[in-house]
Amino acid sequence: MQCDCCAIKKLIYQYADHIDRGDLRAVAAMFSHGRIVATDNEGRENQFVGEDAVYDLMSAFTRLYPDNGTPHTKHMTTNVMVELDDDGQTAGSQAYCIVFQALPDFPLQPVIGVRYQDRFEKTETGWRFSRRRMETDLIGDLSRHLLQAI
Repeated sequence: MQCDCCAIKKLIYQYADHIDRGDLRAVAAMFSHGRIVATDNEGRENQFVGEDAVYDLMSAFTRLYPDNGTPHTKHMTTNVMVELDDDGQTAGSQAYCIVFQALPDFPLQPVIGVRYQDRFEKTETGWRFSRRRMETDLIGDLSRHLLQAI
């Protein structure tokens, strides 16, 4: 049996793997009972609630390349700190993520750094996201990663 903290970390890492594989539907499915909160350039929060809204967000921003259907990225999620709430049914975490990207005409480089502040809830089948708050604090050359500016 997997420990609760390990199960939550697996969700965090699975999110990154789904994006790097270009599986935006799988990313969205992780939020079928949750939401993503993103901060825009002016500090306003935008909420994307549920699977359809998260898919629309991801597909509107993430550039997928026709050669293999991926964004040619590696999301490196680090400094993951999970805290289980006293009720044993909810938890929170925070982590950093640096996204690296490389293409034949775009040398390997970090393109963005974000901080994740997540909330989780435990169900009969395991843990799931209830909220992911994304704060962008480092911005590099996103011209090959995003379809539109953040």
